[in-house]
Amino acid sequence: MREVTLVLIDGGGSVLGSLPPFVVDLPYWQEVSSVIAETNRLHGLDVSVLRILSTEPGLIRGGKVTYLAETKDAPPPNLTPSTLDATDHPLRPDYAKPGGPSRSIGWAGSVLDDPDLSAAQQRTWNLSAIWRLTATTGETLWLKQVPRFFFHEASVLSYLDMVRAHDADGRMLLADIPGDDLYDAPYPVREDIARDMVTIQLRAANDVGRLLKAGVPDRRGCNLSTKLLALLHEDALLDEDALLDEDALLHEDEPWVQERLNAITACGLPDTLVHGDLHPGNVRGTPEQRTIIDWGDSFIGQPVFDIIRLAEGLTEPETVRLNRFWASLWRDALPACDPLTAIETAKPLAALRNAMVYADFLAGIEPSEHPYHAQDVPFWLAKAKELATAPA
Repeated sequence: MREVTLVLIDGGGSVLGSLPPFVVDLPYWQEVSSVIAETNRLHGLDVSVLRILSTEPGLIRGGKVTYLAETKDAPPPNLTPSTLDATDHPLRPDYAKPGGPSRSIGWAGSVLDDPDLSAAQQRTWNLSAIWRLTATTGETLWLKQVPRFFFHEASVLSYLDMVRAHDADGRMLLADIPGDDLYDAPYPVREDIARDMVTIQLRAANDVGRLLKAGVPDRRGCNLSTKLLALLHEDALLDEDALLDEDALLHEDEPWVQERLNAITACGLPDTLVHGDLHPGNVRGTPEQRTIIDWGDSFIGQPVFDIIRLAEGLTEPETVRLNRFWASLWRDALPACDPLTAIETAKPLAALRNAMVYADFLAGIEPSEHPYHAQDVPFWLAKAKELATAPA
């Protein structure tokens, strides 16, 4: 559950005041459809949620959370005065600014030549804003907008023929995918997802130059090494916010990072398109008809990182089974490769890469959004240290 407080602004960005707190069941901070519905039910207001202002300390979901929301309606009389400083922040994405949702929905209407389409906001956070669109023809589409550090997602979706249109401000118009996000998919579906991903990666291995030119991040060999080693000495994270524990840090003079990267390369898997967050919840559809979605974490590098992510949450026997299945797919395509050795070699690097991803998020978002990810960096650094120093 969340106890929600909305600070309202008008279309010009002027602060109107705060609504009384109310409760919604879904605890996930980025899910705002229930917040919007309850605001309308309680106060008769139509709002767009722009961004988080504050959260209850120590939590990553639920609890007390305050959002900034925009309304074009007349404000109700029961607002509490707010001292919010509405000054813009250089890292704030356009969808989190006054008028941003209207600009994005207007863009979608222009692309579709359908100015009367309806839009229902589903999600807003530092990684994306998402609206469900209903065209006047009755067709359902999705509008997604991402911050600058995810702009390459549109290029990947274009490569995969999954985007109807996109623009230079991180907006993407996507077709509806019938079904559900497959969070609770049983084990056999994970094998199907692994096969789907390997099929994409075998194709993409021949198109690496094209994908790099389109802006997909380069995390091959020395490029990934540079990023990981920079994280190990990221003094900027050891500030008064205490995002990292000094004891959790690894150090550049530990040679295992480059040694393991070299060992993975020697396993013979190609550099290719990597999803970067390949869990079943990022697959939508049905167990029989699947589409891999949410490519914001994608990069060019070693495919072993995807199977390590896909195996998370499985029992040990299931993990062994999935790894062997994935390895057989690669050996069928490249008989000389050694995928199982690549998995064992990459485990601490996968944890370290997770820390790098979250550190990059923190560097790319404004401070009020840090609670989403602040605990993730020290957690994954500690996990990398544990895995790297575990007995063979």
